[in-house]
Amino acid sequence: MDSRREFIKKMGNGAVFSAVALATPLGHAHMPRPIYGGAGEDAKPIRIGIIGAENSHTAAFGKLFNIDKAFPGVSVKYVWGETEAFAKKAMEKGKIPNSVKDPREMLGEIDALIVDHRHGKFHLPAARPFIEAGIPTFIDKPFCYRLDQGKEFLALARKLGTPVTSYSAIAHSHATFEMKRELEKMGTIGQVVRYGPLDMHSKYGGVFFYGAHLIQPLMYIFGDDVERVRINKNGENSGANLVFCNGMMASLVFTTKKYGWHTYVETDSGIVELGSEIKESVPGKGEVDMVAMFRTGKEPRSHTSILKGVAVMEALEKSVVSESWEKVTPVD
Repeated sequence: MDSRREFIKKMGNGAVFSAVALATPLGHAHMPRPIYGGAGEDAKPIRIGIIGAENSHTAAFGKLFNIDKAFPGVSVKYVWGETEAFAKKAMEKGKIPNSVKDPREMLGEIDALIVDHRHGKFHLPAARPFIEAGIPTFIDKPFCYRLDQGKEFLALARKLGTPVTSYSAIAHSHATFEMKRELEKMGTIGQVVRYGPLDMHSKYGGVFFYGAHLIQPLMYIFGDDVERVRINKNGENSGANLVFCNGMMASLVFTTKKYGWHTYVETDSGIVELGSEIKESVPGKGEVDMVAMFRTGKEPRSHTSILKGVAVMEALEKSVVSESWEKVTPVD
C-alpha cells in the first residue's frame, strides 16, 4: 500500500473524486479547554505516540513529523506495533526513536495520540486509556466497528473534555473544499454515481475497511442523513445504493481493476464528473487540522457526523448478508 502522503497525492493527480464538505458535518462537537499554546514558534512541543504499525500510514506520519519536520516542535516519539517487525519497520522508515510492548507505557510520555489499526474493531479499546488521561486523539478511518461502542466512547470523551476526531484522508483535503465551491455553481443535483475500491469480505472489517473513503465524501456533500442502503452483489462487479432522507439516491460501484475514486453527478446541463485541479499540499489539510486539534482542542468534525458515518457502514454490512434494503440506525 502507498504511504498516506502518496495516497493523497495519487487522488489529486488521479483527477477526480467526490468529496465535498458541508459546514454541518464539520461543525465542532464541543469546544474543550485549550491544551497547548498557539501554533507559532513559542508553541509548546508536542510528543505524539502511535498505536498500530501494520499500516504504511504510521511510517508516513513519522516521515512527515520527524524527517520532513512539517510542523516544527511536533514529533512522533513512540510507536506500538501489532508485531515487533511492524514496529521496527515503522521506526526505521519514520525515524521514530522508541517502541513500547504495551501501548499504556506511553501514558505520561506523550501529548497526543494517533490510533491506526487496519481493523476498526481495535481502535476504541486502544484509545480509551488515553482519552481517560486527557490525551487528544486522532483515530484513523474507520473510527470504530460498532455504532453503540462509538456512541459510548464519544460520550465519555465529551464528558472528560478530551478532543477526539476521525476522518477519511480522501474526504478531508483542500481539494474537497474547492470542489464544494465548484458544486455550488452547478444548481440542482440529480443522480449520483461514485466509483472506488471496496472489498465486502476484507479480513479487516469488510465494508468498514475502505467504506469511509466511499461513503464519507458523499455524506459531506449531500448531508449526513442517509435513510437506507442496499448492497448489490454480482461477483467482482458489485456495488451499493444509498437513499438519503430527501429521496436522492447515490449508486456506488466497487472497482477492482484500478485504484482511485471518481464521482459523477447529474445536473441540468448533463452528467458532470466532479474534480479539482488543486494539488494537495504537504502537509495536507487532514494533518493540519489534526495538529490544530492537538494544540487547541478544537475538533474539526462533529461527533454526530462521525457516528452517522459508522451507522451507514453498519447498515451496509447487514445488507452484505441480507442482500436487501437495510435501514440506517438513527444517531440523533
